[in-house]
Amino acid sequence: MAFPRKQYTDENSLYDYAVGALGRRMRTVAELKRLLRGRVPRDEFGNTLVELVILRLKQHKYLNDSQYAAAYSALRRDNEKFGPRRVVTDLKIKGVHADVIEKAIDEAYSGMDEMEMARAFLRRKRTKRPSSDREAAKIFRALMRAGYSTRAAIAVLKKWDVEDEVLTALQEEGQDG
Repeated sequence: MAFPRKQYTDENSLYDYAVGALGRRMRTVAELKRLLRGRVPRDEFGNTLVELVILRLKQHKYLNDSQYAAAYSALRRDNEKFGPRRVVTDLKIKGVHADVIEKAIDEAYSGMDEMEMARAFLRRKRTKRPSSDREAAKIFRALMRAGYSTRAAIAVLKKWDVEDEVLTALQEEGQDG
């Protein structure tokens, strides 16, 4: 049996709920709107209530997509060792505007060596030198999923003396994907 969600019909109680939600974890404007829309009546009044609360949160500086994108990019870069493409994709899914994403990524990844970051990612994952073509392909795909460029993934594998035919095939695979 599902429990019915509490519906909010006044701005102050919805605001308090939103502040609590932001206290549990950072959210983008789009994520918070999605959350709040499930807590208000599904009509014009509910939409207006959500917009008023969002505006109030922005005025009190509790909600800021630019700060969110910058913090998220830095955390994913430093803690998860993800590349810029992965962070861009994640931020798009979270509803951050493309201009904000571009600025945050430029700041977070400026002056970073992508090959060194890819090596740090592999160290974090405790990845060993590939002993077969299949393992090399697995490492290549892991680097691609982690948001690194084909060029960086190929360069890392070249350092590990992976055969040129395998590198060429992986490079073609990276261009297709």
